[in-house]
Amino acid sequence: MANRNNKFMELHQEFLRQDNNYRTLKAFRKAECIFDITYFFAHKFLKTGDRTIDQMVQAARSGKQNIAEGNIDGNTSREMELKLINVNRASLHELLLDYEDYLRVRGLEQWAYDDPRCVKTRNFCKKHLDAAIYREKIQERSDETIANIAITLIHQCDVLLRGLIEWKKKDFIENGGIREEMYRARKEWQRRKG
Repeated sequence: MANRNNKFMELHQEFLRQDNNYRTLKAFRKAECIFDITYFFAHKFLKTGDRTIDQMVQAARSGKQNIAEGNIDGNTSREMELKLINVNRASLHELLLDYEDYLRVRGLEQWAYDDPRCVKTRNFCKKHLDAAIYREKIQERSDETIANIAITLIHQCDVLLRGLIEWKKKDFIENGGIREEMYRARKEWQRRKG
């Protein structure tokens, strides 16, 4: 009886995956860093009552939360998973524009791609996915520096999300969606039972 239950569980897991842990995704961890930086930045450098505070924090929050929601929704809907990953990208691009606007209207510098500060920041951000490191390091940084760190992280997260979308598309083409997986699992169950 135990062997039969194990076989059932194996078939069940083939079409309704439960092993997806969004917290291990690099994109999620990077999005969490972006949220923490943005929360600090918006509350430290924007004036109380400025609507941009809520807009930036909400865009950063959406950029993180939609990875989690899409990852879980992907158990039963690959389409919803892809949509939410793309909503995540859109939220991060909205946040990117807020940081760029902040720098531009205040006459601050957005670092060029080949600027040594940008190169150093990119290298640091590639290696560090722990939000606590950023929360600690930004405490004494200027608004210009923090905005440029956030911009770097947003670009890196966007690359990861585009890669995730491509991987999900490939997985869908190769394996189909939940209906195809359920059909295959049902047929296999019938074959084994009969």
